[in-house]
Formats: sequence, structure tokens, C-alpha cells
Amino acid sequence: MNKPLILVTNDDGITAPGIRKLISIVNQIGDVIVVAPNSPQSGKGHAITINSTLSFEELNLDGPQKDFSCSGTPVDCVKMALDKILPRRPDIVVSGINHGSNSSINVIYSGTMSAAVEAGVEGLPAIGFSLSDLKWEADFDQAEDFIKDIILKTLENPMPKGVVLNVNIPNLKKEEIKGVKVCKQANAKWEESFDERTNPHGKKYYWLTGYFNNMDESEDADETALANGFISIVPVKFDLTAYEYMNELNSIYQ
Repeated sequence: MNKPLILVTNDDGITAPGIRKLISIVNQIGDVIVVAPNSPQSGKGHAITINSTLSFEELNLDGPQKDFSCSGTPVDCVKMALDKILPRRPDIVVSGINHGSNSSINVIYSGTMSAAVEAGVEGLPAIGFSLSDLKWEADFDQAEDFIKDIILKTLENPMPKGVVLNVNIPNLKKEEIKGVKVCKQANAKWEESFDERTNPHGKKYYWLTGYFNNMDESEDADETALANGFISIVPVKFDLTAYEYMNELNSIYQ
């Protein structure tokens, strides 16, 4: 039986420890091709490159997989992989492991998750993995068995086209992780402001600052699961239609 073809990408860059760990995990499952940004692309969301050229090059890194470094965003990487690099459509696309959580509203801003969503747009099963630890030296080993199991279950159980998984992992030791919970996206947001400063030439500049405000204490929210020591899995789709409002909106415009 042929091994599954697995496309790996991320938003922290092709040499980030998180993606190198994810690559080592999927090498145990199938044939792996990596197409990832050549520099960090965090917070780029679903950005694509339209006003400049793109390029990619094959690198000689660790492991049996093929590694390609791309000059674009995470979504560019998926598009480029599907059109120019992969020998056929992949059986699954995995993105991450992100340095930092992409739970709740963060899914909107995340390049990691946008890469997974782009795969979903193309009708491919996809998973975005994130660890709740922003540090470059974060310990990704603790969640290895969970990540492998989630990928295998996804390969064995086809999802509806357009649905992808947002998987967030608490920053805990393996023995402290209580398991996996299927969740909804928590009702939470960033309360933001811009810190105004002045440079030595008298010109003002700004740093984005703020704090995360979780307004959702429901048991099935991803933030609740993470706080209680569980890995959260949220099924995500790119269709942003507010179906529950369509009838009322129709009554307004009749």
C-alpha cells in the first residue's frame, strides 16, 4: 500500500523548531514534502503575494523529506506547493507546530491556520497545530504522541470538504495533558491599543500592545479546554456566512 503524501508548512519559517518537530512526526506516517516560508510570517493571516514575484529553492536539511523554502506567505506556500512542487495532490496538509496558541480569535490572524484553511479551500484535509508557548526553545516533544494520533485519525476518517482542524496544545508535560477535547471557538478577543513613542529625530512611532480578554467560560470552548489541561480541536471552515441572520436580513430587503 502506498504511503500517504503529506505536505508540511508553517508561518514561523522553515527552520523553526516547531516545524522541524512536526516533520519528524509525519516522517513516521508517510512521504513528506515541506514547503514553508524562508522567514517568519506570523500574523499574516490569509495574505497572498500579488505585487511582487515569488521564488522557492530546495534545501538540504535533516531527514528523508524534501524541503523547499518559499519567499512568500504561508498561503503562498500552499498554493506554490500544489501548482509547482508536489508530484500529485497530497493526502493531507499539516501546518505548524506554531510557537504560541492559535485558539479562539487568533485563528483569524494566524498564518499557520490560514495555510490549513487554504488547503481546505482546495478540498484537502488539513490540520493546524499550535503549542501554547511562544518561546523559540519550546518543548514540542511532550505532544508528539497526541499529534501523531490526530493525524492518523484524520487520514482514517475523511472530513467534509472545506473543513479543517485547529488543534491547540497546552504547555504541559506529556503526563499532565489530560486528553483531547472537541471544542467550539471561544468568544474572546484582544483588547488592543497603540503605545505612542518618539524616536531620536522627533518622529512618532507606535507599538501594538494589549491583552487577551476571554469572555467565554462555557465548558465546550477551546480556551476552557486548554485551561483545564486538554488539547483542543476546533473544526473550522472558510465559509463565513452568518446563516442564522439570513432570514432576518431577507425580511429587511424585501
